[in-house]
Amino acid sequence: MSVLLSLTKFLLIASTATILSLCYLYMKTGKCTSPPLQRAYNPMPNITRQPTSCSCPSSGIDLTKYVNKDKFSDIVKRRAEVFEQDQIRKKTILNELLLAPPHSPLQYPIQGFIVSPLKKGIIPGLSVHTVQKQNYKVTLSVSSGVLAVERLQEKDQVEGQGEKVLSISASSLYSLNDLLGRVSYRSTVYSIKSGDLVHFTFEQYKAIFPVVIRQPTVPVLYELGEDIKSQVTVTTKTFLRYPEVNYLVKTIRQFYEDIKIIIADDSLNPQKVNGDNIEQYFMPPAQGWFAGRNLAVSQVTTKYFLWVDDDFYFTERTKIERFVEIMESKPELDVVAGSVGEYANSFTLIYDEGDEDGGCLTRVKGTYQPIPEIPNCYYASGVINFFLARTDAVRRVGFDPLLKRVGHSEMFMDGLGELLVAICPEVGLNHQRRKANPQYKKFRKPAKSDTDNKLYLHFFKNRLKCMKW
Repeated sequence: MSVLLSLTKFLLIASTATILSLCYLYMKTGKCTSPPLQRAYNPMPNITRQPTSCSCPSSGIDLTKYVNKDKFSDIVKRRAEVFEQDQIRKKTILNELLLAPPHSPLQYPIQGFIVSPLKKGIIPGLSVHTVQKQNYKVTLSVSSGVLAVERLQEKDQVEGQGEKVLSISASSLYSLNDLLGRVSYRSTVYSIKSGDLVHFTFEQYKAIFPVVIRQPTVPVLYELGEDIKSQVTVTTKTFLRYPEVNYLVKTIRQFYEDIKIIIADDSLNPQKVNGDNIEQYFMPPAQGWFAGRNLAVSQVTTKYFLWVDDDFYFTERTKIERFVEIMESKPELDVVAGSVGEYANSFTLIYDEGDEDGGCLTRVKGTYQPIPEIPNCYYASGVINFFLARTDAVRRVGFDPLLKRVGHSEMFMDGLGELLVAICPEVGLNHQRRKANPQYKKFRKPAKSDTDNKLYLHFFKNRLKCMKW
């Protein structure tokens, strides 16, 4: 997905700059409908995004303050090395910005040419559109594969067959385009997500276009089923709150008597939560919020899971079917949230990658925009703790178990650009009234060291230097 998204971004830019050929070739006559081209191609350099430093506002959190001062240089160096490795995994040559030359007689694919690693494919649409000449010659070159003309005949004037640089000559435009129509590219470097650039040259004209090298993936599909219990699993994490979680279960059963409930439990003195179709997983004591989330979601077998806090309770507004309907009607969505009581909290994340010092992240309360064709639903970056999610999508992002008692937005931070999130406040539930629980309160309120460790985690893991909440 990441390769295709990166490819689409720069190809959309390239496609808007592409000017259609000045003439259309009648393949059998070698003639075209426009006069000869008069303007020579003025080459333009490739342009790449230059990183710029982002500044931390006075109200923001300077994350560098949470780094050990004695080891600051070593930590920054190590973070840079880890970031470079991460970029090697994610970035390919396809991230390079390409500009289509003006008034070019060259036709070539600007997107959609995909080959499997170490496999061969015919490059679609290669041709030259120009006036009649006595001789024609084109050159194509690549770096991560080889080129060839398929079904090559003895009379064909081709040099570099099966090599990185291929030259084709012909005495007629028809013959030239016939040969170009049989040019193949074969990947010679095994990589499951990468690419190559083809340099296509004719006289003073030069074009560059991409080849996507991608290992086809095997679909992982979930059969939706005909009823809600085969579509959704309810998941929660509990700690020292058995009256609350038992009341939650009671209200779930009031509206959904058969739906499976998964409970991750890291209480100090575990107690059994009784009921049918309940899976309660006991963890080592006080392992934390995100570790429990990971455990609960790991055991889901349905296409979707509904996340609820252990002190919520279902009402007549808790229409899980509506969530499923929204997700099925908008397959791009990964998470859809509702409201808790009167609150439908959501936020957007504004991320600036920054330079070598790190990036800046700002969380802003609100949404991006309404979702077309789904009334009262809005796109967001993160949402409240009552949401339906695609099981496979959230598993790919996961919940960082280093965050024990200070985390919620962090899953959506890690999923920024990976998870498409929405909020639809019409679906809701309620929050139980808080009860006095001194033991729980002692754990619930994190120590300053927990918060400091979280901020350092953002500095290193998320490569941030500043956050503003």
